[in-house]
Amino acid sequence: MDGAAERSLPEPGSRGSRAGDDIEIVVNVGGVRQVLYGDLLSQYPETRLAELLHCLAGGYDTIFSLCDDYDPGKREFYFDRDPDAFKCVIEVYYFGEVHMKKGICPICFKNEMDFWKVDLKFLDDCCKSHLSEKREELEEIARRVQLILDDLGVDTAEGRWRRCQKCVWKFLEKPESSCPARVVAVLSFLLILISSVVMCVGTIPELQVLDAEGNRVEHPTLENVETACIGWFTLEYLLRLFSSPNKLHFVLSFMNIVDVLAILPFYVSLTLTHLGARMMELTNVQQAVQALRIMRIARIFKLARHSSGLQTLTYALKRSFKELGLLLMYLAVGIFVFSALGYTMEQSHPETLFKSIPQSFWWAIITMTTVGYGDIYPKTTLGKLNAAISFLCGVIAIALPIHPIINNFVRYYNKQRVLETAAKHELELMELNSGSAGEGKAGSSRSDLDHLLPEPPGQEGSWSSRLKISHSDTFIPLLTEEKHHRTRLQSCK
Repeated sequence: MDGAAERSLPEPGSRGSRAGDDIEIVVNVGGVRQVLYGDLLSQYPETRLAELLHCLAGGYDTIFSLCDDYDPGKREFYFDRDPDAFKCVIEVYYFGEVHMKKGICPICFKNEMDFWKVDLKFLDDCCKSHLSEKREELEEIARRVQLILDDLGVDTAEGRWRRCQKCVWKFLEKPESSCPARVVAVLSFLLILISSVVMCVGTIPELQVLDAEGNRVEHPTLENVETACIGWFTLEYLLRLFSSPNKLHFVLSFMNIVDVLAILPFYVSLTLTHLGARMMELTNVQQAVQALRIMRIARIFKLARHSSGLQTLTYALKRSFKELGLLLMYLAVGIFVFSALGYTMEQSHPETLFKSIPQSFWWAIITMTTVGYGDIYPKTTLGKLNAAISFLCGVIAIALPIHPIINNFVRYYNKQRVLETAAKHELELMELNSGSAGEGKAGSSRSDLDHLLPEPPGQEGSWSSRLKISHSDTFIPLLTEEKHHRTRLQSCK
């Protein structure tokens, strides 16, 4: 082939009398053949398909920089890409937007759009939200993998004090890290239960004793058990605070605030008992101590630290604020309406229990929530009919938002399991790619994690190229490098 033929080839599907926009090209994407017209592709000249219109003028080097193979006899461009994703991408030329089909991985689809040089601004809003959700999942996987790598690796450049802190933090915060850590976690869980039981048992009059003033107080044995539990909680909190990598974040964390509220009343009441009598009357001190002892119920929330189910339930409730607000609004409207109706209908009865509308609120609440204490009830026929209607409306109002809340719980629980499995799978892939067990240390593995870490702002284009995604999802390597080279030579001939 001479140089002139290499530099310029006839335009595909063009004729001498046709304008540039009447050019038609044939593309074969993953075995799916598609005919596209120049007037359609020229709407977006920066895309890869639009560049094919005039690539033949630049010779075969330009052609093969845009496609995987070219057949000059059929004038057909070949691409080893996902045909399903391509069918979605070319919608931009027809409709001006791209909609991702169900079942396609959003991250893989973004890579396909990058390959075809179609801007993400053409992606539909619903698909963008799906893409953002997958990005967040990848960032969460990267965070979990990074935490595991930090636990596995030991940085010899760190000082002894820093290594000691990391060991204590790992021992107390990660029960799965070792058998002693698991024993400590179980012991802490049991002490939470014991302290909660002691708090309840201490209020039984038969188990209380009389003090010097004749007042009933907790049994000394129960107080000793309480003191031992508080001592353990205090030691655990101080060790976790000492070993925390971020002290401010640790102190402001919700679960750590619960820990403080669980142990603080003990020390405040102890201080008031021994020193408060000198500054205030004994009665006031006792009242303050009793008020503080009520705060001990906060320790039951410490169970959430050791229960993934409670953590999942908390997250589901946080994500269901809209549904819970809707439930409260339904109940508030129903309570106001049925309490006003109940008060009006019961005024004709001489022994009515509905003295006022605010008092009727209590009746409406316990009726709509199907509790029914029986302390206040209607006596007239219309009042009973109103009570029956309020009962049915309450059941419906409570049942409506329950399904979305349950869905949020199940979705988050399943998502956490998937993310945990994905993080472990990513570590297995890193270990396989390392080539040997000696290369699988945290230092080298951390560099392998770069493909999952979020990209700094302004560099979103290269973010997806660093993602570790199976080529089987988006790219089918039908040709090896050697065969691909021979195909180019054959095409040139």
